[in-house]
Amino acid sequence: MRTLTATLALGAAALATSAVPARAQDMAHPPMPAMHAMQGTMLTVVAEGSTTRTPDLATISAGVVTQGATAAEAMQANSARMARVIAALKRAGIADRDIQTSNINLSPQYRREDNQPPVITGYQASNSVRVRFRDIENSGAILDLLVAQGANNINGPSLGLAEPQGAMDEARADAIRTARARAELYASAAGLSVDRILSISEGADRGGGPMPMGYMARAESADTQVLPGEQDVTVTVTVRFLLK
Repeated sequence: MRTLTATLALGAAALATSAVPARAQDMAHPPMPAMHAMQGTMLTVVAEGSTTRTPDLATISAGVVTQGATAAEAMQANSARMARVIAALKRAGIADRDIQTSNINLSPQYRREDNQPPVITGYQASNSVRVRFRDIENSGAILDLLVAQGANNINGPSLGLAEPQGAMDEARADAIRTARARAELYASAAGLSVDRILSISEGADRGGGPMPMGYMARAESADTQVLPGEQDVTVTVTVRFLLK
């Protein structure tokens, strides 16, 4: 009985020892999950969809640049003129949420001569605000008013949409229709048919419109016009189809 017991114990130990590497191997190389083979041909289509809108928002940078013999003089003159510009904007009905300071700068002005170190001759101060005009037709008249109040550095307009999501969704739907039609064309040419869509991804959207233009202030009054025209809202999608 003693010999039989020892033999059984050795056998059990051998089984346990042989099982350890097997478990370790299973952990190092876990079994791949069962996958159903996809039958058919995969097609990737990149398509663009677009829609057209009339811009209803103009963004313009309006600022004041002043000079002074000292930094304090330049900043004081700038602050006084900028206060008049901002007051004019508010009198014209521009809401506080549509006026945002975009840049304040103070820098020395130098006189440079050959073989001589630069000499500070004065200071230049600049202050500009980014203004959103929700009434594009009247924005030109407001720009002229700003110039009359001391603004001498104006850039813009950048035209866009206040609420672009509706136009974006139209462009997305157009992009999917275009991708589907193109997939049908490829499938028909290859003697196949479109079975289903496997994936959809959206690329960067682009809103085409006029580039911002510089507006140089003049001493005399001008009747400035800002024309909205039309703007394309564009979306690009990548769609993967299964053809059979």
